[in-house]
Amino acid sequence: MTMRRTKIVATIGPACDAPGVLRDVLAAGVDVARLNGSHGTRAELERRLAAVRSEADALGRIVGVLLDLPGPKLRVGEMADGVVLSDGAAFRLDTAECRGDAAHACLTYAGLASDVKPGDRILLDDGAIELVVEAMHGDHVATRVVRGGPLSSHKGVNVPGVRLAVDGVTAQDLELLQWGLDQGVDMVGQSFVRSAEDVARLRAAMGGRPVPIVAKVEKHEALADLDTIIGAADAVMVARGDLAVEVSAEAVPPAQRHIVAACRKAGKPVIVATQMLESMVSSPRPTRAEASDVATAVFEGADAVMLSEETAIGSFPVQAVGTMDRVCRSAEEAAEPVFEPQAGGGSAAPVAAAAVDLARDTGALAIVTTTQSGATARAVARLRPPQPIVGLAAVATIARALALVWGVIPVVGAAPSTIEEATVEALDVVRALALAGAGQRVVLTAGTTSGVAGSSDLVRVLTV
Repeated sequence: MTMRRTKIVATIGPACDAPGVLRDVLAAGVDVARLNGSHGTRAELERRLAAVRSEADALGRIVGVLLDLPGPKLRVGEMADGVVLSDGAAFRLDTAECRGDAAHACLTYAGLASDVKPGDRILLDDGAIELVVEAMHGDHVATRVVRGGPLSSHKGVNVPGVRLAVDGVTAQDLELLQWGLDQGVDMVGQSFVRSAEDVARLRAAMGGRPVPIVAKVEKHEALADLDTIIGAADAVMVARGDLAVEVSAEAVPPAQRHIVAACRKAGKPVIVATQMLESMVSSPRPTRAEASDVATAVFEGADAVMLSEETAIGSFPVQAVGTMDRVCRSAEEAAEPVFEPQAGGGSAAPVAAAAVDLARDTGALAIVTTTQSGATARAVARLRPPQPIVGLAAVATIARALALVWGVIPVVGAAPSTIEEATVEALDVVRALALAGAGQRVVLTAGTTSGVAGSSDLVRVLTV
């Protein structure tokens, strides 16, 4: 079976808690396990993180862990049971704590009255309910229901086109970030990013710990500041759920295509997420439209595709991963071959380009990168060569972060002190992975200065 290049991110939740399910989910092809900090207790997150580590080890697989921070998500507070908002009715959004009913709801954000103006739209529950602002008061916003429906506790609130004065990095984010760093998560997802400054603030809070930040693009402001956000982050997620509420559903496909292309150009990994196989929450088979959606992300060149509710709370988590694996493989076989030498890409770019050129010209069957930081492996992956890319890292956290990168097989190895040692280790790895046999060629990138990140300066053709 050919290697799948597009990576699979799967959200780990209650659906994976039954005995044996998590192992089967990982074995079905998960590359990165996502822990959603917006749901579940700290004890549940810790238990699931430990379970991912244990099951991945048992399977002999390297699986990265992405901790998704809640971010400044606006929500309604507690609501009475059975509340339904009627079209045309008056509805008040209060800033004081209350128990909501059909006439009013409380908000988790006290500054809304200062941010909005008459005529602004307010969407509840991912856009299922639409309100229009009629008047603002110090402690509440008076609205009229344009499109009603049932409203339960803690549903999300979006205000399209309005820049809210809410803090981009919340106290809850900082607390959960510290917990995640202490637990050794491999990546951190930053929700509701609006600018590169939001990313910089979260990075500063890490205190120098080099954990990659995945910036989630789901706000209209992020689209306007996309290039600087991509530059500030280590990876990007196209978070299509809230993005569709912010900019409209029909605007999401072109936005997705633009975000993926911008990340490809910048050499930053990009994940396409939300409702990719949504029907598999309750069905063992996807719709044809969902299969096409996943394939489109592959055709566009995304590094990874993501499952959310399908594996977190769905009835068929193992089947969902297996389906995504098969769709990705099928799409990759049909995709046009891509080799894209591009300007930029950092200090590793010339070495990566030389490695890809040599692999093509010599008929090499794999490219092995010995890496301290993962930069050379990412630079090679950016060029989308047809050969498998082995990211041979001396540190497990670097290898697990490379699990997100298109086409990279992460491997934890020794830290070679000489080029000869790197050569021996590279040949051992390609034999163990059955990537090349006796007499066949592979390409190695390495650094002549041992143990220094960013020092890759050598490309060599090896014969197994």
